[in-house]
Amino acid sequence: MATAAASASKKVKDFVFEWEGRDRNGKAVRGEMRAGGEAMVSASLRRQGVLVNKVRKRRLSGGKAIKGKDIAIFTRQLSTMLRSGVPLLQAFDIVARGSPNPRLTRMLNDIRGDVETGTSLSAALRRHPLHFDSLYCNLVEAGESAGILDALLDRLATYQEKTMALKQKIKSALVYPVAVLVVAFVVVAVIMIFVIPSFKQIFSSFGADLPTPTLIVIAISEVFVDYWWLIFGSIGGAIYFLIESWRRSPKMQIALDRALLKLPVFGDLVHKATVARWCRTLSTMFAAGVPLVEALDSVGGASGNAVFAQATEQIQRDVATGAALTSSMQSTGLFPSMVLQMSAIGEESGSLDQMLGKVADFYEQEVDEAVKGLSTLMEPIIIVVLGTIIGGIVVAMYLPIFKLGQVV
Repeated sequence: MATAAASASKKVKDFVFEWEGRDRNGKAVRGEMRAGGEAMVSASLRRQGVLVNKVRKRRLSGGKAIKGKDIAIFTRQLSTMLRSGVPLLQAFDIVARGSPNPRLTRMLNDIRGDVETGTSLSAALRRHPLHFDSLYCNLVEAGESAGILDALLDRLATYQEKTMALKQKIKSALVYPVAVLVVAFVVVAVIMIFVIPSFKQIFSSFGADLPTPTLIVIAISEVFVDYWWLIFGSIGGAIYFLIESWRRSPKMQIALDRALLKLPVFGDLVHKATVARWCRTLSTMFAAGVPLVEALDSVGGASGNAVFAQATEQIQRDVATGAALTSSMQSTGLFPSMVLQMSAIGEESGSLDQMLGKVADFYEQEVDEAVKGLSTLMEPIIIVVLGTIIGGIVVAMYLPIFKLGQVV
């Protein structure tokens, strides 16, 4: 019956029922529940010992997409409530009711319904792979098996928060110069297409030879005017091709991620961030009691780099055949000597999770300092580059006017 009720409730995807009633002690309680009808809500609540006073159906709007930040906040809230002694189902009710995102509310209510019918929390989470990856589900499963779900969720929330902070730092370091360059290209294109032709008409009436810089700028302007559709189309097509190839082709992912690691200045920053994420993930999994070979299943994907993901598969195969983790990591050529030394110490002393956690802390701090340095360094460099480009165009356009003034 419970299974049938749960199956029926999942057919109603756009509705949730709000209810009010009193528990066995006469205390007023209320909450939300997904179900196929008011009768199903009342029956489910009666089985929980709740005397129902009112049930009403509420239609949920589509809501925003569920982001990683939403999952991190949910994990932290769930961990805090479980540590405080709040029962799991009630904790889900509280989090779902307090969520401002209807999509997240629906998903949490679906998970709660699965758990209420006897499904384990990890199994219920695995039904939403878009938002709960294998790492998340494996840690929750380990916490359920060991009876320390609250502690594992707390560790998982900390891991998510640090990972998101690291990603945000990398994005801020990469997005700023890219955005400035894009704006600069658009500004130059507008000048070439609309402004320079006006100067060309003026210069044609001079009847004198134009300076070489002016001729070069006019020639570039003519190319933009005649082939602007080809220039913008080629750039847009190339970006679209790279994005789609990266999404669909593992070979392209590896090639682009390898090129990203070799970029001057930024490549070192991305490499440090990837090493930090790799070590943080493995430390979190290993500390939770997940066997090393199984933990490596989730580490490669969580690193966010296809090169490291491929190397992690090789490490996993080597470890599965009896090789030491440190020697397997060394054979990839991706890990700095400090990481290898700390890993070796951790293996010998039986504190691998702590050593990897310290390595992650160190490299996260390195990334933080590198981002601050880059932000300080990039501003004057960008100003100089933009000033040179725009100033060069302006000077080239005014050279004939200066020359004409000298002649007069």
